[in-house]
This record gives sequence, structure tokens and C-alpha cells, in this order.
Amino acid sequence: MWLIMPVRAYRMRAELFPSTFFMPRRQKTLGHIAALLTILIWGTTFVSTKVLLRDFTPVTVLFTRFVIGYAFLWCLKPRLMPFSGWKKEFLFAGAGLTGVTLYFLLENIALTYTLASNVGIIVAVVPFFTALLAHFLIKGERFTPRFFLGFVAAFSGIFLIMANGAFVLELNPAGDLLALGAALVWAVYSILMKKIGVNTSNMVACTRRIFFYGIVMMVPALSLLPVNFDWDLFIRPVNAANLLYLGFFASALCFLAWSRVVEVLGAVKSSVYIYMVPVVAVIASAIILGERLTWISITGIFLTLCGVMISEYRKKEGKDKPA
Repeated sequence: MWLIMPVRAYRMRAELFPSTFFMPRRQKTLGHIAALLTILIWGTTFVSTKVLLRDFTPVTVLFTRFVIGYAFLWCLKPRLMPFSGWKKEFLFAGAGLTGVTLYFLLENIALTYTLASNVGIIVAVVPFFTALLAHFLIKGERFTPRFFLGFVAAFSGIFLIMANGAFVLELNPAGDLLALGAALVWAVYSILMKKIGVNTSNMVACTRRIFFYGIVMMVPALSLLPVNFDWDLFIRPVNAANLLYLGFFASALCFLAWSRVVEVLGAVKSSVYIYMVPVVAVIASAIILGERLTWISITGIFLTLCGVMISEYRKKEGKDKPA
């Protein structure tokens, strides 16, 4: 009898955690390494974009970045994605408009007005906007007291960050407001992605389709906003390196790597790494760009991150816990 019980327990754990129970330890270690590298890259994209905006306009950086990313994804899987109905195509187009064109255009323009660290922190409030939209658009999505507590803390932090920029550093508040708008747009993109139903088996094809529509949606912006496709500027080592960094690593490779990270580590453990993105953005901005931090901005950053973590906290469920 005492031999049967451990076997039953073993089987029960295997049934509860089928995707991670038999995962080799080496694979989990590689998952943590991939998560850390992905977060480091995503956290420094704000700095990389800020450097490029010295020579290029926001829409020029946006278009070039995603053309590079799309080209890489096409080389990775050079097959057309089968047509799955007009409803799905409209969802892909909406995801391309919100998650590629509008989000990154607003973010890039914001970076011309405010600090890279400010943008990195403010866009971290995406979960709040996503929760608000999901509450009204998706059945079964409800608010919790923890959500409201986190909401108050995070937006108190954003108020301090914006006040610090406007009154202490004398920056144009339009940059922080545009960053907040970018967060709202990304929340719409997150809802659309839930409806599309992207998984690891179709990640490359779906991401490429979204990139395609995003690039198409940029055409009006290219004709309405200033552009400067100056070859002499493109071939400068600093600019070429940053464009490849944004297009190849941040836009294409990291999207694919993150889907694998979530599969290996589970949603709960991988979400912990996401909270490090704004922290990396702040540190990188201070070291590389020399952006000045004040006690007001540090307090705002602390409140914003605490608010996001409080609202996003979930009890670890079995399906998210590797054995």
C-alpha cells in the first residue's frame, strides 16, 4: 500500500502539469536564460529608439524596423499562411494597426518629447487598460479589489512621473501623454490577440501576418508625416546596429523566444520577468543616455511598478507551475 500511494501522487502531478512535468531541467534553465535575455533586449529598445531619433523621424524608424523584422520572419518560414476567413483577416489587420503601427508610432513620437525612462515606465500600465477593456468586451473578466488598489498606486506613480517631467525637468508633457495613449492602444491589441488565438504552433505565421498589415497601415503615415530615408545615415555603424537590433532581435526574434519561454516556464513564472522591462529601461537610460533621476521620479517609478504587480498578482495555479 505504501508503494501505491507515491505512484498515485506521481500520476496526479503528471496529469496536473502535463506540459512541464516531464520537462528536462536543462530546458527549464535555458527557458530562464531566454527570458532574461528577452527582457534585457525589450528594456533597452527605448534607449535604442531614442538614439535613432537623433537622425531619423519617428515614422522612418518605425517602418524600417518592421520591414527588417518581416523579412526575417519570411526567411524563417517562407510559406504563405492559408486564408482563414474575412473575420480572422480583419482581426489580423486590427492587430497590425494597433500593435505595430499605432503603438510604436505613438511610442516613437513620445520619445522625441520625453525621457526614455518615462516612456518605459508609463507603457508598463498596459495591464490596467487591458483589464478595463476585457471587463466590457470579454465574458467572465471581472475586477477584483486588488485591481483597484494597484490601479490607484500605479496611476499615482504616473502622476508623479509626469509632474517631475513637467515642473522639475521642464519637459513637454505631450510625450508622457502619448506614452499613455500607446499603452491604451496596446491593450486593444492584446484583446485582439486573444480573439485571434495565437499559439506556439502558428506563432511565426501569425506574427508575420500582423507585421504585414502593420507595414501596410504605415503607408498613410509615411505620406503625411516627415520621413528621411537617407542612405548615408542608414549606413552609419551606430544607426545600422540599432536598426538591426530593433528589427531583428526586438521585433522578430524576441517575440518568438517569448512564446517558447511561456511554454517552458508557465505563464506565472514568465510574467515575473515582464516586470523587469521598465526597470531595465530606467537603468539603461541613466547609463547610456545620462537621463537624470530625481526622488520624485524614483517614487513614481516605485509606485507604478508596485501597482502593476499588485493588480497582476495571481495565486499560482497548477497548470502554470512546473513540477
